[in-house]
Amino acid sequence: MKYKQQKKALVLLADGTIFYGKSIGIEGTATGEICFNTGMTGYQEIFTDPSYYGQLMVATNAHIGNYGVNNDEVESDGIKISGLICRNFSFTYSRENADGSLFDWFKKHNLVAISDVDTRALVAYIRDNGAMNAIISTEVDKLDELKKQLATTPNMEGLELASKVSTKEPYFVGNENAAIKIAALDIGIKKNILRNLAKRDAYIKVFPYNTSFEEMKAFNPDGYFISNGPGDPEPLTEAQNTAKEIIKRNLPLFGICLGHQVIALANGISTYKMHNGHRGINHPVKNLLTGKGEITSQNHGFAINREETEANPEVEITHVHLNDNTVAGIRMKNKNVFSVQYHPEASPGPHDSAYLFDVFIENIKKNKQN
Repeated sequence: MKYKQQKKALVLLADGTIFYGKSIGIEGTATGEICFNTGMTGYQEIFTDPSYYGQLMVATNAHIGNYGVNNDEVESDGIKISGLICRNFSFTYSRENADGSLFDWFKKHNLVAISDVDTRALVAYIRDNGAMNAIISTEVDKLDELKKQLATTPNMEGLELASKVSTKEPYFVGNENAAIKIAALDIGIKKNILRNLAKRDAYIKVFPYNTSFEEMKAFNPDGYFISNGPGDPEPLTEAQNTAKEIIKRNLPLFGICLGHQVIALANGISTYKMHNGHRGINHPVKNLLTGKGEITSQNHGFAINREETEANPEVEITHVHLNDNTVAGIRMKNKNVFSVQYHPEASPGPHDSAYLFDVFIENIKKNKQN
């Protein structure tokens, strides 16, 4: 596609601010909460991550599409972002093992994407003014209509989205003769989490977001897992109740991201919407138990209340984010339960956090021996 063929497009923020760009060739309009990811690689994993459901993604890397797409590098059954905003969109790709171009993949999924936006200015604006709803469109001459449509877009705070991305029916992952059985609650699970568990000799049954503890227990699992996912954790009362039942019985439990927040809520610790969240692949975290630092992959717009966590006699903080001192991990003092706010399955280079899966497996083995 030649540059001159690209039509005008725009980004309209909820506060009325407008940024202009060009359509990559897929016309239309998309709404959602605007956020940015600072990763230099991994755009395909980002676009298919269920945690990004309902969000417009701003890519801070200047070039998107230059290495095409590979069918093995998806984290779910399809694209989950609402739309893409980038600086330079590459219609050609140079990676030998690519299965096709990013443009053809977007076209197949009818994803609205706009390029030639001053993403440095846009990200600086979001960073200073906070994540907010936005609309991207190729219909630049219909500004009044776009403003009306944007006004009806629901806010992320209070929004339950797990039901939009969770499996409808239970399914199995791994070797059924594996040494360990894990029941996973899918509130937006990434495929690589399941791969990491399966390669540690676990057989996983993945359950829908609203599954009760009794239903999960019928699988007779050795441990329980609560996944990542999109939206506000507070409306997920069924998942919180399931977590409470697991905790009550002192069964091995591990939570990642949204699952971490659900476990916190099950312990009476509140959550809050962050100013603009953490989204990237180089976030520094300190493990307070070992004193070691970790370079982590993160993707969340909510966090758990630090003061309430510190005041809770049953819970201790195990990890902190070194940029802003938000809680990045917790464990229960007298229960076989722990969770982290980041993604140990995402290894964009560093594998610093992969040990967390080993900790979970060891917790399960110890519990089986008792």
